[in-house]
Amino acid sequence: MSLNKKSVDDINVAGKRVLCRCDFNVPLKEGKITDENRLVAALPTIKKLIADGGKVILCSHLGKPKGEPKPELSLAPVAARLSELLGQEVKFAADPEVVGANAKAAVEAMKDGEVILLENTRYRAEETKNGEAFSKDLASLCDVFVNDAFGTAHRAHCSNVGVAELADEAVVGYLMQKEIDFLGKAVEDPVRPFVAILGGAKVADKLNVISNLLEKCDTLIIGGGMAYTFLKAQGHEIGTSLVDETKLDYCKEMLEKAEKLGKKLLLPVDSATISAFPNPIDAEVAVEIHTVEDMVADRMCCDIGPKTAEIYAEAAKTAKTVVWNGPMGVFENPTLAAGTIAVAKALAETDATTIIGGGDSAAAVNQLGFGDKMSHISTGGGASLEFLEGKVLPGVAAANDR
Repeated sequence: MSLNKKSVDDINVAGKRVLCRCDFNVPLKEGKITDENRLVAALPTIKKLIADGGKVILCSHLGKPKGEPKPELSLAPVAARLSELLGQEVKFAADPEVVGANAKAAVEAMKDGEVILLENTRYRAEETKNGEAFSKDLASLCDVFVNDAFGTAHRAHCSNVGVAELADEAVVGYLMQKEIDFLGKAVEDPVRPFVAILGGAKVADKLNVISNLLEKCDTLIIGGGMAYTFLKAQGHEIGTSLVDETKLDYCKEMLEKAEKLGKKLLLPVDSATISAFPNPIDAEVAVEIHTVEDMVADRMCCDIGPKTAEIYAEAAKTAKTVVWNGPMGVFENPTLAAGTIAVAKALAETDATTIIGGGDSAAAVNQLGFGDKMSHISTGGGASLEFLEGKVLPGVAAANDR
């Protein structure tokens, strides 16, 4: 997949109708937006298109309406809040079929520099199947297509792939460009030493990522629940910790692969253990630290221990490029967040290029207040994982090459 894509800086949209796919999949509570990070992140691309004199038509999905209009998943609140953030009206085209009479009339009446927002693209059943009819409807509204929604780049839908293939010009916005620059460069051509840190609960979720990153990185650090399947594969006692019995052979293979390629693969040397999984998740827990040698059968490992945190932090500090995906423990519990905090702190203090791969790690870094210390926090959990697996992302591939 070529990562050298045309961007909004390579085109002239003056007087043209521009359809811009954004990621406005924001959390709503009783019709109010509770976190507007995604709206704020979309502003630079939108402002650029307005300033260049384009007729700016925005579209996005929100939640999972499964192909039918659901009033509680309407993008109307997004149009209202965007109007405030941009300081100019964002007209909302309320059409249950997204590209209906209302949207067509609104686009027809647009002047250069004006903005409208279409209804939730997933109101149409064809959207997630990349059906031709809806792609044609979207393409009929525009001369130029801009994709700025990395969060859905790993899916081939009408509003990011179908329309891109039908539009005269298809380019990426600033957010997409940044994701391609950071994630793409880290995987294809990293400044070394390159350290990858993988956490999270399940080995199964990261099979291809582990394998692909072992080939690319110099050191692979494994934490979180999935570390214990690796430790069990090495013959260690892991008590009642999370384990995927079906992946023990895979873990052995990866340990051999690391050795064969001369890569360091780091696993926990000690863990924070508890007697049973916290319920509720943030309940108070009594922690004991056990090393891999003195682990007992009736305890559960729920975070990396202090010695491991130190080793992982040291390894991160020697790197020039670090990619981190997945927490080191049950970080939703304050007592079991110590390992994740230690890694976040180490990354905040290094002058390496630090890339946080979306999802839980992004949430953890932001909650802990380290967000502004990272070079790049990916906006797409699933999409960034597939990028790290070395997969072709349809939403990126669909944009025109430079």
